[in-house]
Amino acid sequence: MNCFHDFLAGWIGGASSVIVGHPLDTVKTRLQAGKGYKSTLHCVIQIYRKETVAGFFKGLSFPLASITVYNSVVFGFFSNTQRVISKARYGDERHPCSMLDLTLASMLTGLMSVSLGAPVDLVKIRLQLQTLPMLAENLKLAGTNGSNNIAVRSVILQGQPTYRGPIHCISSILQTEGIQGLYRGAGAMVLRDVPGYTLYFLPYTLFRRWLSPDGNSSHPCSIWLAGGLAGSISWVTATPADVVKSRLQADALQLKKYKGILHCIVQSYKTEGIHVFFRGASVNAVRGFPMSATMFLGYELSLQFFRSL
Repeated sequence: MNCFHDFLAGWIGGASSVIVGHPLDTVKTRLQAGKGYKSTLHCVIQIYRKETVAGFFKGLSFPLASITVYNSVVFGFFSNTQRVISKARYGDERHPCSMLDLTLASMLTGLMSVSLGAPVDLVKIRLQLQTLPMLAENLKLAGTNGSNNIAVRSVILQGQPTYRGPIHCISSILQTEGIQGLYRGAGAMVLRDVPGYTLYFLPYTLFRRWLSPDGNSSHPCSIWLAGGLAGSISWVTATPADVVKSRLQADALQLKKYKGILHCIVQSYKTEGIHVFFRGASVNAVRGFPMSATMFLGYELSLQFFRSL
């Protein structure tokens, strides 16, 4: 039953974190993959002026349905991997893991997460980027002759979104790009999530210990603060890889600006400089705290409740 409890608690924590963090996630995605935003504040104002509050929750239904399952699998996998490691190394699955054990479990979790997270992230980003200025700018970047410019103007006049919803988005990607299209940016996601989850679970464990010198690490305040700090650290350090991932996933088949991870890095650096890889870092830091604090608090409290039954 402990295995099932981990997955269920992860689902509850994931649902709460998605609702809390999605508005800032939309801002982060627009900053990293979009054009025409001078700063985080400018991006927030532009979204609100052109799309109202609803613009910040664009694409929420899909991550709410999918990322909750994703977080359930991630936390369930991480907890059960710790048990397997403890059983293999110490002969008892309840034996506390060392920092090395936690590092290995975190890295394996990050690697596993890409198989589920890449398609989810791809659809979320494509839906979040459905704005006229964004679409027009991308087509201008792809244009090399007058016919392309005409296409840009026709898109602006029509004002029709590319995707009608998550299901239509998935089917369109499969039709135009194939199954590999759903995993566009997966390589960059591996570079982001393997170290990212290591710098997520390890700081969380350490902060909980430091914040609970009396040994009461299950106090909601210590869980909330440790989770928030771990989330900020993880997301800020993962920003460069996240920028590359977002750009690759936002790159539609007909535009095809980037040939791969290295080409995306080189082109982004040439056109926008080194600072482009830290675009959205401040949003990640601010967004990472409440999302992760809510995630860990929901997970730990749910786990405590299930174990008390």
